[in-house]
Order: sequence, then structure tokens, then C-alpha cells
Amino acid sequence: MRKFTYKSFLRTWALALGFAVLLLPTLGSGDPMTRFDKLGHQLMCSCGCGQILLECNHVGCPMSDGMRAELRTAVASGKTDKLVYAGFISKYGPTVMAAPVFEGFNILAWTMPVAALLFGTAGAALLIHTWKQRVARQAPQAQSPLPVSEEMRARVRRETEL
Repeated sequence: MRKFTYKSFLRTWALALGFAVLLLPTLGSGDPMTRFDKLGHQLMCSCGCGQILLECNHVGCPMSDGMRAELRTAVASGKTDKLVYAGFISKYGPTVMAAPVFEGFNILAWTMPVAALLFGTAGAALLIHTWKQRVARQAPQAQSPLPVSEEMRARVRRETEL
């Protein structure tokens, strides 16, 4: 029998947590209604209302009922998520996606805001560092105070007394 150690306990829990994280996204993926709900919340209604497909609520929308029926049919036929998205994009254009897909040129839409924030922060830090160095070089060196004679101290005391 193996000896129990704190290190082996942590390793076991880390493995269990890793498997749970890997398997968590697949929970409910077999249920067609769950897939329909997930996919429907990642598509936009193409009527121009600017709402998510499953949340388009204006009366008499000419597009949402047909799009929902298409989505229901695609999910029931067993198409993968990528095929469903590709079908909607080919029919309604790329604006049907609520968020850009993380592939191809759309990777820039996901990475550029983060990159801009990082470069901006680094640039601001560099600018502040440069300013501080410039001020430190231009600042006059501290000089020792001039020696004050006793005669000067006595004169200051006389003039400041009431």
C-alpha cells in the first residue's frame, strides 16, 4: 500500500479538477433544446432590430420565426455548431453572429482590444518613467544650508519678538 502524502493528494485533486474542467463544456450538449438555446443566443435576428435571435420580441417580426425554424431544423438534423453557423452566415451574412467566431481574420477582433490595452499601458509606463528620469536629471542638487552666525540669530530673534 502506498504511503499517503500531501503532494499525492494535491496531484489527485488537480487531475480531478482538470478532467472536470475538460468535461464541463460537454454537459448538456446531447440535449437538442440545450443546443438550440445555446446556438440561438449566439445568433442575431436579421430584421435589423439588433436583438439576439431567441430574444427578438417585436410583434410581427418578418425574420425571427423563420430563422428559429431553420435553427430548430439544423439542430434536429444533427449538424455541428460550425455547420449551423456556416449555413446562417452564408444565408444572412456575417452580421448574423452575435460575436465574431474565433477563427481566421476574426481572431483580430478578439485579440486587438487586449493588445491595444497592453501596448497602451506599456507606452504610458514608459512615458512616465522617461519623465521621471528627465526631472531627476534636471533637479538641482541639494545644497547644505549656509552657516548662520550667532549675530544673525540674535538679530532674527529681535525682529520677530513683539
